[in-house]
Amino acid sequence: MNVTAIAAIYKFEMARTFRTLMQSIISPVISTSLYFVVFGAAIGSRIQEVDGVSYGAFIVPGLIMLTLLQQSLTNAAFGIYFPKFTGTIYELLSAPISPIEIVTGYVGAAATKSIALGLIILATASLFVDLHIEHPVWMILFLVLTAVTFAMFGFIIGIWADGFEKLQIVPLLIVTPLAFLGGSFYSISMLPEFWQDVSLVNPVVYLISGFRWAFYGTSDVSIALSLGMTLVFLGATLAVVTYIFRTGWRLKS
Repeated sequence: MNVTAIAAIYKFEMARTFRTLMQSIISPVISTSLYFVVFGAAIGSRIQEVDGVSYGAFIVPGLIMLTLLQQSLTNAAFGIYFPKFTGTIYELLSAPISPIEIVTGYVGAAATKSIALGLIILATASLFVDLHIEHPVWMILFLVLTAVTFAMFGFIIGIWADGFEKLQIVPLLIVTPLAFLGGSFYSISMLPEFWQDVSLVNPVVYLISGFRWAFYGTSDVSIALSLGMTLVFLGATLAVVTYIFRTGWRLKS
């Protein structure tokens, strides 16, 4: 394992975050705070509690997960796309670095940034509502697994994309709607039975449900199912990344 190579990629990507601090950290925090204020004030005045939890506190895990999904995916996608766009990916591919080391560097940096952002949002939310985390270890586990999984997914998108427009297609048209419809701001048990069944097709439901359980001990699906679906998604993204490096698909295009 070439730890020096991993560290070089990791440090470069983290340095890019500090160069674009407004875009990388401050902007997502402000956007999430606005979500919290608007939804908490508009809907919270009509829905006092959900599953015994005040509405303001109930939406905090969903807001963190919404930001985590978007930022993990976007950071990793842009991280690997820019070397393709500028042509420096040839230097990376010709260097004595294995595929697993490349993935570890880029995905590790994207996941680190997203986890840090999630914790910042958690701290910000605590200024608005009283938060209690019943299962902190599980909370960290879901936070890390989700960040790594979607960073891996973003890595795949960055390799697949051949233009800046394609980098935005999946985050804006697929991930964000799935997150909104996955119970970020409500419990799917509040829906009619038919739409509850439809919601269970949405994979994001399991991520948000498991993360919310770590906070309040309540969830729309069992914790075992949430964890299992997260691991399945992680395994699927890892399999795709392995295929990409074995075949060289779109790496040099």
